[in-house]
Amino acid sequence: MRLRPLLGAAAGAALLLLTGTAAAPATAAPTPHEAVTVDKVGKVAADGTVTLSGTYRCQSTSGPVFVSSSVSQGDSTTSYGIGGTRAVCDGAKHRWVNKGRPMPVTLVPGAAHVEATLMELRAFGVLSLPHFHAVQEQAVTLAKG
Repeated sequence: MRLRPLLGAAAGAALLLLTGTAAAPATAAPTPHEAVTVDKVGKVAADGTVTLSGTYRCQSTSGPVFVSSSVSQGDSTTSYGIGGTRAVCDGAKHRWVNKGRPMPVTLVPGAAHVEATLMELRAFGVLSLPHFHAVQEQAVTLAKG
């Protein structure tokens, strides 16, 4: 299940309930100054810890920004969140590395699918709502490590 569409819909509904007006879409088209990439090889350790990495770039923002990642394997429609990294939005390219151990499932070395998201939490009154700067989906290989 992909969370991005659900979060965007929930954010718009919450803002509509609180203000009585519809919210602007929570997803913006990325610009050349906002991007996230995923490395083609990730790692899975013997204890099941998955390490994913890539790069990101973003401009100054009004709220905290994070690089989140999720992974799925095989024909499964279930994605597992793998960590999150606080982003520095200064216009420069930076590396991100996320680690996590999906429970109760253990991923194995081999083909996998990763989605990385560059997301800002923006204040709307008393709420912090997600604003998506960039998303990248990538077929990867999980290697032992």
